[in-house]
Amino acid sequence: MNIIVTGGAGFIGANFVYYELEKHPEDRIICLDALTYAGNLETLEEAMKNPNFRFVKGDIADRDFVYNLFKEEHPDIVVNFAAESHVDRSIENPEIFLKTNIMGTQVLMDACRKYGIKRYHQVSTDEVYGDLPLDRPDLFFTEETPIHTSSPYSSSKAGADLLVLAYYRTFKLPVSITRCSNNYGPYHFPEKLIPLMISRALADEPLPVYGKGENVRDWLYVKDHCSAIDLVMRKGRVGEVYNVGGHNERTNLEVVKTILAQLGKPESLITYVTDRPGHDMRYAIDPTKIHTELGWLPETKFDDGIKATIEWYLENESWWKNILSGDYQNYFQKMYVDKGRA
Repeated sequence: MNIIVTGGAGFIGANFVYYELEKHPEDRIICLDALTYAGNLETLEEAMKNPNFRFVKGDIADRDFVYNLFKEEHPDIVVNFAAESHVDRSIENPEIFLKTNIMGTQVLMDACRKYGIKRYHQVSTDEVYGDLPLDRPDLFFTEETPIHTSSPYSSSKAGADLLVLAYYRTFKLPVSITRCSNNYGPYHFPEKLIPLMISRALADEPLPVYGKGENVRDWLYVKDHCSAIDLVMRKGRVGEVYNVGGHNERTNLEVVKTILAQLGKPESLITYVTDRPGHDMRYAIDPTKIHTELGWLPETKFDDGIKATIEWYLENESWWKNILSGDYQNYFQKMYVDKGRA
């Protein structure tokens, strides 16, 4: 099959590319990415050695470009990871989130309708449900939990989800959606919590923690997320939403302290900073549906996953240091434009 993976130069998208190339070597992966601040072509360096992989630079909101790509590649499946995703950035500039996350999704689905596909899969987030109270550990997000967003980012993702389901009901487009808890693992962009704390701890710099660090997240190792998406897009029911969670709840402070302990760094590096507006308190997903229907369960315990993640960052310092310095943004120019590949 031909599979278009949008946002494949980002954190989860790139991990999914590698997962698919290994799990389904008979399939061809076409990665479409605009290479904005969170897209890093260096992440796909190994994938580019595979003859069944192609990288294309482009914007999912560019209708002519997307249509031409579909006409050329005739995809069987489209998996949409492409999204502006950092909550803090959405508070500063909501407009780009609406353009990419909603309008870009519409363009992709219109292309799917025009050229025909077996499945359009939307990668969403548990943040569309809002948050849960800290004093009710018995409560979890299910697929029936009402949407209740807290930020421009989560609102844009919720809007995209509703549009996807509307295209299923109105146009019978074969769609599916997964809503996942917080991911962690290799290639995580350094401004996110876990890689940010790792890089700053290694440099003996202060570790900024919002509020009192009481916010709770359900952490899922990225490879487990990739296996869930693979199952849903191939075997999940059309028109359905599947929640993907790890039952690995930790407060932000617990996560930071775990990282410091693994690196042998003192907790005195922790610095508490003013909380951000609309900061959700707790996310927790009930993955019963995907387990019952498709047999999926996460395989990686948090203590094992965080240790593997820290080891990866220790072994790949040049990757994240290039991002912190901004050099990664020159990679496409160097590897493609200067060599006449684009």
